Order: sequence, then C-alpha cells, then structure tokens
Amino acid sequence: MGESGNDVERRVGQLAIASGLTVRTLHYYEEIGLLVASRRTDAGHRLYADDDVERLYRICLLRRLGLPLSEIGRALDDPAWSLGAAMATHLSDLERRLDAAGRLRGRLAQLVASTEAHDGPLTDDLLHVLEEMTMLDATVQRRISILVYSDLEAAFDYLQRVFGLGPGQLTRDGDGAVVHGELQAGDGVVWLHPESPEFGLSSPRTLGGATASHAVMVDDVDAHFRHASEQGAVIDYEPVDQPYGYREYSARDSEGALWSFMKPLD
Repeated sequence: MGESGNDVERRVGQLAIASGLTVRTLHYYEEIGLLVASRRTDAGHRLYADDDVERLYRICLLRRLGLPLSEIGRALDDPAWSLGAAMATHLSDLERRLDAAGRLRGRLAQLVASTEAHDGPLTDDLLHVLEEMTMLDATVQRRISILVYSDLEAAFDYLQRVFGLGPGQLTRDGDGAVVHGELQAGDGVVWLHPESPEFGLSSPRTLGGATASHAVMVDDVDAHFRHASEQGAVIDYEPVDQPYGYREYSARDSEGALWSFMKPLD
C-alpha cells in the first residue's frame, strides 16, 4: 500500500473488506466502467485512492436507494452531485430509522410493564405496535428471492451468461461443493439454494413444472431478448406489448424456471 500526499491507496482486497463487497463485485464494477481503480502497481494490482472510495460510497448509496447499475453511472457523472448533500440525506434516513426504533422500544417497554400489572395489553396498543413495526421494517428490510436448483453452479453460470444477472458469487463447502449462490437482479438480490427434500424444496426440473415465475425490469427488452436467444435460451414468447402496460418476453432458465424481462411502455 502506497501513499501520495495524504491520499492513501488501497488494494482491492482491502477495499472489499472495508466496504463489505466482494472482490468479484469490485472487478465487475470496473468491467462496466462504474468504478475503475486510479492506478495499478507494476505487477498489475489495483490501487484505489480516496476519490475512488468516495465514488464507491456514492455507488453503494444509490444502490441502497434502488437505482439500477445502468442508471448509477449517469447519476455519478451529474455535475450537480454533492457529496455533502448525499451524506446529509443518508444521515436523515438513518435518523428516521433510529427514531422509529426508539418509539417502538418505548412503546414495548410500556406494554411489558402494563402486561405484568394487568391481564395484558389493550388491542389498540398492540395495533400501534404493529404499525410502528411496519414502519421500521419498511425502512430496513431488503428483498431477497430464493430460487432452488439441482445444479447451482450451472444455474449460476446460465443466469449470468444468458440473462445478464450479476455480479455474484458462489459459496463452497470444505469439499468444494457449491452450497449457496448470490446474484444481483436489478434492485434486488437472488439467492440460489440447493434442493432439500427435508424442507420440500425442489427445482422445476425435478418437479416437471414451475410453481412461480420471476420478473426483471431491463433497459431494452428487445436487446435482452436477442442476447438470450443467441445464448440458447428456451423462449416461451418473444417481445410483445402487453395490455397491462409493459413490453416483455419470457424464457426458461437452465432448469425450466420461468423468467419474464420487461419494461414499462411509454
């Protein structure tokens, strides 16, 4: 790790640990031009400067706000961007969460005392607790879809190569077998889960049919369709304007799960 003035340079592994992202994700951000390391060592190792860290903070903040990667690049290049204003917005969001958590804690403490002194909390009090729980959950929860496959590694490759999901990573056990997968899908996350008879979890291939479908918003439905077709995807129907206001097409993944890729009609 080197320094230039007060600018501390960080290797990709250090930045990954500090940010909570994977090295693979940082490599992918560079591949799509979202975050390119300021320089490399003679050996080719990436070195990230303070400006790169600020840019990564902006990327993570915009991702948290639900902006897809395709839009984040444009937002980052907006000359009106202000780091101070973004941090102030981030701080306000955290303060709202803390306030909601504080109100919920106080109300629960009162209800615990009330329950011990009487027969139990009043229905209206419980409804207030439920309301505050909902408000808190709405600010902190992250949506994760969990899909079941018999061959996680093949499904992981297919979803990246054919459908363009990612970046992502696979987790292996001590024997090298894949036991978990994660992929980005727009503003959400997809986890890949192995089949588990114990919990009644089977892939569409094993069942002989899909019990659910997955919809992903894309920038260009027709371009996405052409790419998936060229990669050998089994197409259920080609791009069409639907009466409910979306242009979409549907295709099957490596184990027969149904995916729809769509965009709102102008």
